[in-house]
Parts: sequence; C-alpha cells; structure tokens
Amino acid sequence: MKKVLVALAACLLWLGATAQTATDPVIFEIGGKQIYKSQFMKEFLRSIGKEPTAAPTACTYEKRKALEDYVQLYVNFQAKLADAYAMGLDTTKYLNDELKVYRKDLAAPYLIDSATMMGLLREAYERNHFALHAAHILVPCNESAGAADTLKAYTHAMELYKEALTGRDFYSIAQQEMHDQRKDNIDPTVREKADDVNPYEGDLGCFTVFDMIYPFESAAYSMLPGQIHTPVRSRYGYHIIKLFDRYPYYGKVQLAHIWVSDRDPNAQGKITSAYKRLNEGEDFGTVAKNHSDDPTTAASGGIMPELACNQLPYEYVEAVAKGLKVDEYTAPFKSRFGWHIIKLLKQEKMPDFESLIPYYKSRMTRGERSTRPQHIFIEQCKQRYNFVDYTKVKTSKKRNAPYKASLAAVRALVTDSVFSAIFNYDSNQITDMRPLFKIGDREYNSREFARHIYKNKAVRQFCPLDNFVADRYKEFVDDMVLKYADDRLETDNPEFGELIDEYRHGLMIFAYNDVKVWGRALKDTAGFEAFYAMAAPTHSYDDTNDAVYFWNHRARVNVVTVADSACLKPSKARKIVDKAIAKGWGMNDLQAKLRAKVSKKACTAEEPVSVELQVVEAGNQTLLSNNEWGKGVYTRATDKGYQFLIVEQILQPELKSRDEARGYYLNDYQNYLEQQNCNDLRKKYNVKIYQDVVDGITY
Repeated sequence: MKKVLVALAACLLWLGATAQTATDPVIFEIGGKQIYKSQFMKEFLRSIGKEPTAAPTACTYEKRKALEDYVQLYVNFQAKLADAYAMGLDTTKYLNDELKVYRKDLAAPYLIDSATMMGLLREAYERNHFALHAAHILVPCNESAGAADTLKAYTHAMELYKEALTGRDFYSIAQQEMHDQRKDNIDPTVREKADDVNPYEGDLGCFTVFDMIYPFESAAYSMLPGQIHTPVRSRYGYHIIKLFDRYPYYGKVQLAHIWVSDRDPNAQGKITSAYKRLNEGEDFGTVAKNHSDDPTTAASGGIMPELACNQLPYEYVEAVAKGLKVDEYTAPFKSRFGWHIIKLLKQEKMPDFESLIPYYKSRMTRGERSTRPQHIFIEQCKQRYNFVDYTKVKTSKKRNAPYKASLAAVRALVTDSVFSAIFNYDSNQITDMRPLFKIGDREYNSREFARHIYKNKAVRQFCPLDNFVADRYKEFVDDMVLKYADDRLETDNPEFGELIDEYRHGLMIFAYNDVKVWGRALKDTAGFEAFYAMAAPTHSYDDTNDAVYFWNHRARVNVVTVADSACLKPSKARKIVDKAIAKGWGMNDLQAKLRAKVSKKACTAEEPVSVELQVVEAGNQTLLSNNEWGKGVYTRATDKGYQFLIVEQILQPELKSRDEARGYYLNDYQNYLEQQNCNDLRKKYNVKIYQDVVDGITY
C-alpha cells in the first residue's frame, strides 16, 4: 500500500502557483491556493501515459469519465496534502529519515557527468567483444610515494621497457626483475624463494573488460599484438605490458577436454591415439575417461564447469576464438602444460548494449573507471560555482593585504599517527582562520580541513607526510565541491526538486492515511461495530457484488481415511460406517469401532484410521465432485488405502458473521472513513472546482 501511495504522489505534485492567463485559467482552489489548468493537465496526461504535445482525439464517454475521476482523485489528494502539512507531518523524524535515504540514492546520477558515464559504458561494451593475452612487469610504487621514490621507480621501469624493445625475451626480463625484487624484499608479499624460476614470469593469461585495473586495461586494449607499451602508472606502480594476442571472445564457455601431461614421455603418442579414436566415432566422454590425465574431470568425461576467459589457459581461449562450434572438437594442440583436445559444449552470446548496462554499472563501483565521471563533474562544478583555491592564487578580497593560503598549520598537527587511525589534534592550535578555498558563497579554512582528516582517519600505508596532507587536501576540496553541488540540486535541477517533492508528498499521504483512515479503522472498535450493524443488512445474496459477504451452499463432510487396505478391508469398514449412520454414532465412536477391527498383524501404518470433519463450500472446494453434492456415503481410493466421504448435511446460503467476513467489512469501513474524511476536508479547505474549465478540457 505504501508503494502505491508513493507512486500516487508522483502523479499529484504540489505545484506552485504561476501567473494566470486567459489560456491557463485556475481550475481548483484549495485552502486559498490556486491550481492552474496547465499544472493539472501535466499530471493528468502523465497518469494516462499521453505526451503533452500529442494532439487531442475525439471525445468519448470513457475518456470523459477518466478525466472526471481524476479530477476527484486530484482534489482529494491536494486537500489531504494541505491537511498533512497543517498537522506537521512533513517534520516527523520517520519521514525525514526515509527522505534522506531516498534522496541519497536519487542524487547519485545527478552528481556525475552523464556523458562521461555513458562513454565509459559504451567503451566497456566495445572492449567486451575481445579477450586479450598479455604479460607484464611491475615496478612497485605506492600512489602516495614521494617525488624521489616515484622518479626512481619510473626511471627503472623505462630501463626495463627499453631493454624489452631490444628483442630480449620478455619472460626472461620479467624473471630477472622478479628475482631482484624478491632478493631486495621490494615486495614482501611474494612467498616464493628468491631462486625459484618461473619460465612464464609475468604472464597474465587471458582477460577482458573489468578483469584488470582501469589504467592497465585501457593501455592493453590500445595495443596491437606484439607491441610493448611504455610504462603505465597505476596505484600499484609502473607496468610494462606486452600484448601477445587479441581474440574475438565473450562470456563463459563450457568445454570438455582431454589433457595429457607433458611429464608423460609418450604424451604426443597418447594424444594422437585419443584423437584417432574420436575420428573413428568413439564417444568423447569415453575417450576422456580412458586417456585424460586431469583427475578432476576425467571421470565425468572431461566436462569442465562453465568458465570465463581469465579462468582458462590462453591456448583454450585461442582455440574457441578461432571459430570452434558447439559439439565440435579440436585437433591435438600443445601448451605449456602438455597436449590437449577440447570440445565446445556451450558458449554465451554477446547481448545487446542496453541489456548489459546494469551489469556494467554494478562492476563500476570501485577504481578509477568508477570515479572518472564524478571527477569530471567536480571540475565542471568548480567552473560553474567560481571555485578559488587560495593555496595557489593570491587574494586581497576583504583583507588588509594580499596573501597566499598555506596548509602549513594543518601539516604541523599531522604525525605518523594518521597511518594507524589514532590521529588526534587540538583545533585551538590553528589560529590562522583565513580560508583555504572558496566554492560559490562558501569558504573553508584550516580547522575544517583538519576536522576532515580526523573524521576520515583510517589505517593507511606510510608515505611522506607532506604527500599525505596534499592528497587529503585534494580529497577535502573534492568532497566540499560535491557537497556544495549536492546541497543545490533542488535549485539547479527543477526536475530533481520535483522528484524529491513527489516522494515527500507520498510519504506524507501514507502517514496521513494511517492516522485518519487505516489506523483509526483498526483502533475504533465501537465505530467498526456501528458500521457493521449498518452495512450488514444492506447486502443481498442476489447481488453478485455482495458475494464475498455470503456463504454459498456448503456441505458438512466427515472424511474417514484408512491408510492401508491391509489394515482393514473396505467391505468390512463400509459395514461399520453404515451401522454408525443407522444408529447415529458420533465420529469418535465410529473411529474407535474401526480401529478395533484393524488387523494388527497385517497393518504397519502408524495412523491406520482417522476421521476428520470438513465443511466445504460449493465452487471453492475439490473434495466432492458434482454428483456427490448430497447426503450419503462416497468411496474414494488412495495410494494404498481408501476414504469414505460421509456427507451428513447440506447447508443453505447464508450471510457470513462479522468475524467470518471481518476483512471485507474492515476494508469497507476504511473506504467509508476515507470518503467521510474527504468530504470534511473539502469543507475545511473551501475546495472549489471550476467545472467550466474542466468541461473545456480536450485531450
């Protein structure tokens, strides 16, 4: 119900008054507030899904009735809204908490550059058509590293890049670099021994969009096979990338494979034998069971789970990308792991762009790709709202002399404690209250910047404190610019303001109806009793609209169930049933007599005999067939046993009691209260409907 009313609010906006013209007359007055025809028509046409610019069509009874019904709905809504404001329902904690959550979600698309976002989504879609096979060498460098360390890492990365361009084997360069890093303990997270050798060091296998960090992905997708990219900066350091190949490929595939390990000296002979058997018509699964060295799949005929390209050897991806069709298998091929034959069982197809947008957005929640649309939006806001960074430009506005702001006061407070989340400070130590920057009509000083660092303290990697303060300052500026834009959304984006008002009014009307109608109907016992006494006599069995208030013909049926014929023969049980009916035994007596005749030797059922009274209603039951709708005994076979349906009485139609039809009467009472309340509101707020204006509407 809540969702319905919130949706209703979206169609009934509390619109501000505009100057009346001859072509835009007042159509309603509610509590002294004038509502114009254009305002009403905007909501009415939206409610019926018609464009405001569409030409009117011929008038019909149905169209006229739809208009008149909406007039009443609209007026009632506006009168309730006026009363809800008078009751202060717009100030309740519940409403404002709900509105805050809704506004945060609704604001998100307004706080990014939508063109950039759409460009990134389209870029992801285009890249998603291909899988890449690449290797890389990483020179680690923290994103907050000092200038000297950054330059050192970049210089070393350029040396490796130039060496790779000489034609030296890329893997051997990566091998030597990793050996040196392990030896120097540059990357302590690497667990291998310094003398371990990986002949394919740095190989990444295959990957596609979202599998790698965005700068790396963008560089790789800009390359041609065989190329080596200049060092690419990411938050991890500098990457030297070599692209081996680019395959047309999408999604997951399911394969069956036969793998013969290269540890087997006769590996090529075994795979050739397996291929020959396949060509002679032997089942792929059988050959895989007998020839494959993969212990995880051989028993199941070589069938692998559905896997993405980054979960498969690149040789498998290449084989599929070359045009392998479903149910086809490859010739034997060699990889670094041995010899293989693969069979394609299933392959995903590339969906259209629109279908993938929700998935792409869900993947763009972190990383540089996700922040780019917002960063561009922030830069746009800086221009729009006249951003000035006093740490970069001198100013003398409202001050005795020009000055250039400094972060020194905050830097003086910052110690290494910021890296362990125990940072604290004394704001009184900051005495220079001149602003650091300005956005629109707001200025921010060093105390506010220090508070930002304190509120956002967390465990971080160590870096030079000057760099830390500079990074946090940029973060603070971006946050405040974004907050300034967020605070102005309703002013700068009328569409956004309308959506917020729509939701606010929906919440208010829900709360209002709960107080005036729903809650009152549930709590007002005396009022409900009086309404029932008034309404019940007005219902007629002959009126199909009143069917829910009456019982149709009903039958009282005693269902006697014998779980297993081995417990008690049907003929013997029927005699006892007939005797019970003739002598007027109660059902408890009948059950006892039947149980006394159960064969204890032959019967294994826990509950050999049961008797249950059911009252079933014609048209709303499956127990009795049409020819069983009368007094008598009817026999029904079950899986192992049987049932006797003893119809003891047919009840005539009758009005349901208050409790039996409580839900229907309660709904009617709520509708009654709703109508009474609307009538009272129209008087209270002196509602006027200018019918001549309504009559002149065409659409």
